[in-house]
Amino acid sequence: MNARMLIGQPVHRAEDSRFLKGAGRFVDDLAREGMLHAVVLRSAVAHGRIRGIDATAARAMPGVHAVITAADISAALGNVPVIPLRLANLPEFKGYLQPVVAGDKVRYVGEPIAVVVAETQCIAEDALDKIAVDIERLPALPDRHAAAADASLLFEAAGSNRAVRYEAKFGDADAVFAKAEYTRKEKFRCHRLTGLPLETRGQIAEWDKDKKRLTVFGATKVLFFNRRTLAPMLGITEADIDMIEVDVGGGFGVKGEFYPEDFLIPFVARTVGRPVKWIEDRREHLVATNHSREVDCELEIACRRDGTILAMRGHITADMGAYIRTNGGVVPAKAAQFLPGPYRIRDVGLTVEAFVTSKTPVGTLRAPGRFEANFFRERLLDIVAADLGLDVMDFRRKNLIQETELPFATGKLVPYEPETDFDTGDYHVTFERAVAEIGWDQNKALNGKLVDGRYRGLAAVPFVESGGSGKENSRLVIEKDGTVSVYVGSSVLGQGLETTLAQVAADTLKLPFEAIKILHGSTTYLKEGFGTFASRSMVVGGCAVMDGCNNLLAAIRVAARERLGFPNEEIEIADGVVAAGGKRAGLTEFAGLEVEGSFSTTTRTYSYGAHACHVAVDPRTGHVDILDYVAIEDVGVAINPHIVHGQAIGALVQGLGGVFLDQIMYDRDAQMLNASLADYLVPLATDFANVRAITMELRRSKTNPLGAKGAGEGGMVAVAATIANAVAAALKPLGVEVCDLPLSPARLWGLVNGASLARKS
Repeated sequence: MNARMLIGQPVHRAEDSRFLKGAGRFVDDLAREGMLHAVVLRSAVAHGRIRGIDATAARAMPGVHAVITAADISAALGNVPVIPLRLANLPEFKGYLQPVVAGDKVRYVGEPIAVVVAETQCIAEDALDKIAVDIERLPALPDRHAAAADASLLFEAAGSNRAVRYEAKFGDADAVFAKAEYTRKEKFRCHRLTGLPLETRGQIAEWDKDKKRLTVFGATKVLFFNRRTLAPMLGITEADIDMIEVDVGGGFGVKGEFYPEDFLIPFVARTVGRPVKWIEDRREHLVATNHSREVDCELEIACRRDGTILAMRGHITADMGAYIRTNGGVVPAKAAQFLPGPYRIRDVGLTVEAFVTSKTPVGTLRAPGRFEANFFRERLLDIVAADLGLDVMDFRRKNLIQETELPFATGKLVPYEPETDFDTGDYHVTFERAVAEIGWDQNKALNGKLVDGRYRGLAAVPFVESGGSGKENSRLVIEKDGTVSVYVGSSVLGQGLETTLAQVAADTLKLPFEAIKILHGSTTYLKEGFGTFASRSMVVGGCAVMDGCNNLLAAIRVAARERLGFPNEEIEIADGVVAAGGKRAGLTEFAGLEVEGSFSTTTRTYSYGAHACHVAVDPRTGHVDILDYVAIEDVGVAINPHIVHGQAIGALVQGLGGVFLDQIMYDRDAQMLNASLADYLVPLATDFANVRAITMELRRSKTNPLGAKGAGEGGMVAVAATIANAVAAALKPLGVEVCDLPLSPARLWGLVNGASLARKS
């Protein structure tokens, strides 16, 4: 492949060859000599006090090497460690952190109580049945309403089930509301769901007792943070731990955070002195891996009668599950931050509350908080437009921020982040493109019309989305064959980073694509790395690679002059050849040359775009057929348009699954009702055939030399808002109002029939 201008080209994914050949190397593909297997005993009680654990019979079983409980960990370490926060590290959360294993209480179904290590997984699972656990049941907290009453406390020492309450505001919303010509308040709800990667969590931990060194295979996402967390828990240094990233079958935000098992498996490996493998089964994944969403919002807007939005007030309430996990506080914080959206709203007053309940703890899931915020805001805007007799698209056009108003200050709506501004963009261009693509002018008369037994509905909404800040590092080495190995701290979760980072490196070094090898994630590659989250891998990781490449070019020039006697005139480097003054040398002459690179920014990028859809709703069944859906996003610079397009389509389909299918359900005793794929539904490839994504490159980001903006979540952020508005438009003649998610067939059928009964009464 030609080395020129690889950035912006649809290069085939370098990693696909090994996957298509079945040569991928996932953690469950690995085996170590003398390896044992671990399984985790999990609580079947949602809230209770542990009165005793008897593992005598389990320990006596042939093939069982250890049964580890909180008592064993405390005896070895002097305490049971708790898992610290990585993001949204608010001081109020300190009393609600999760211990690595339950000691005195269990607080959700699925919480680890003990770990069994045996010769085989089957033996270990059989041993679970031999462990007798005596739990005094306490009243469960199945939802935030039960938690708010504080009649039963998950954390007695904290004195409340409300983990945090804070206000986020700029301007003076209350003063504006007091004088407003028109106000409207509505309540909305987004349900609980989770990410469902093809590969569940898993790891292998291996302890070298002679070197007193730990190796963990299968870590991902934020390996350096996890190593930094694990080391003091085990009483060793970070330098004593290697975390090795292998191929990963998807992450979506839920995988790779520090979970109890990330301590338990290394601890038991050190205890038994042999490598230990743990692979999560699907039921475990559904009850133990981070859930997300489940945010309620009471939202109020103040307008003039002509549709000019003046101010917004709101109250965000989040169900955090039983503990505040590493990044769980991000969800309600971002739901509040993005409530104003891409609109000219200069007075905002928001309150955020987060409660702990007897459910699996919450973490981030693709587009955390943004998915919810767009749904809340855009539903309210359609309701307001109907009240005021305005065209819903003209209402949005009137209030969308103009490019001449950028940068647009959005204040400090997140307590753990600085004030920020929307930076570059033309929100009107992407919105008008979405409106045109869906054929709004031609088809808007179909809204609410019954066509062949189904009601039609259309909608289009704009969005703005943050991503890409922080720091990342790289290291580059020229190999003996003249190729360049590029080591980067970013992790790969299936997003094609081996390809896109190679494009950046090849372009910068003027080398063929095939001459670049990307090695990622593992702590053995760099002194420090920061990982993959918040759509930052290209913005920050890609720029760290570019910086490393520029440093390598500079080092080659120095070496060419000092070692090979090249003249001081300008040295040209291209196609693996170093030339100046008639002298030439290949990169093989510079084998072993090594440099580091880094990039850091405290300013987030803001990608933006719009979604639009056309649906047909069958009132007899509640089924929604998507006739057309288009997702448009300006990503600044698309390093690889095919990969960006794939990310957009994947996010869009995942978002549609979150609207119609994905839903975690609990009963009044906080028992999960659908902890299997027979009951937890996700989209199939055939479910949403009529979806499109359009990537635009209108405005480069000014925060980084690549000009890139995050592109991993824009396909999802506005899905709930767009679908909900289209469905509401379709069912308006029946008196149906859409304020809650999900929009499953059963739920829509209930809304239709409920509205029918109301009309008859």
